[in-house]
Amino acid sequence: MNPGDRLRQRLRPGAALPVPGCYDALTALLVQQAGFEAAYVSGASIAYTRLGRPDIGLVTATEVAEVLRLIRERIELPLIVDADTGHGNALNVQRTVRSLELAGADCVQLEDQVVPKRCGHLGGKSLVPVGDMISRLRAALDARHHALVMARTDAIGVEGFEAALERAERYLAEGVDLLFIEAPRSVAELVTIGQRFGARVPLLANMVEGGQTPSCTPAELGAYGFQVVIHPGAIVRALTFAVQRMLDRLRQDGTTLGERERMLTVGDLNELLDTRALLEAGRRFEPEPAE
Repeated sequence: MNPGDRLRQRLRPGAALPVPGCYDALTALLVQQAGFEAAYVSGASIAYTRLGRPDIGLVTATEVAEVLRLIRERIELPLIVDADTGHGNALNVQRTVRSLELAGADCVQLEDQVVPKRCGHLGGKSLVPVGDMISRLRAALDARHHALVMARTDAIGVEGFEAALERAERYLAEGVDLLFIEAPRSVAELVTIGQRFGARVPLLANMVEGGQTPSCTPAELGAYGFQVVIHPGAIVRALTFAVQRMLDRLRQDGTTLGERERMLTVGDLNELLDTRALLEAGRRFEPEPAE
């Protein structure tokens, strides 16, 4: 079974599927080795790590596709990919969807913010008219060959909760495969979303540490009616915290000895990366010694 079919099979009622965010081949490999069933290629985390910038629409479609190709080369998990606004008009959306499919996407997420967008848990967002988002979705559905198409609305923080539900209804009517109503502000809003849509389409919830939405477990979200829960920035926030600590200790002590218990050795890292097996595989292609 290919990754896309595995993802479709897993989108069923019950406990929501936990999906960590990744932003390069190493973090994707860690997600796979930890035993998760899917990974989320986070546009925000790509902005943080590739550009050293916030999630305010600076990442290009080409950069996402390049990251995605390297991830797909390394892991076999189903990949949900953040395509932001689709990076332009309907024709741009089609190019984006096709390029991400070719790079390994099993699900492409599109949102209804204007260009440039910003993080869903930041203030000051703006939305395109409903008709413009429908144009994006129709273009994406027409362009995709196998990937699922997910519609995200950021309307709660701009137009209000009821408007977000109405936008989601319009997007669902276009035949999208998943819905993502960003940044519910309470458990009551999560429950309402689940009651309205959960029996009709797989729903995704976004857990952002310190964000607008209350933290919930996969079991809780499953009970509310959600099938997927992403943690898009958890890895980058955890790694940034650890690296800041290590660098502070190195600056003060002039050595990393005080952080060794929280670090892999070079041998540990090579083991994680399957270095020995890769080198042994390469030896099969070495020429026979000359007699």
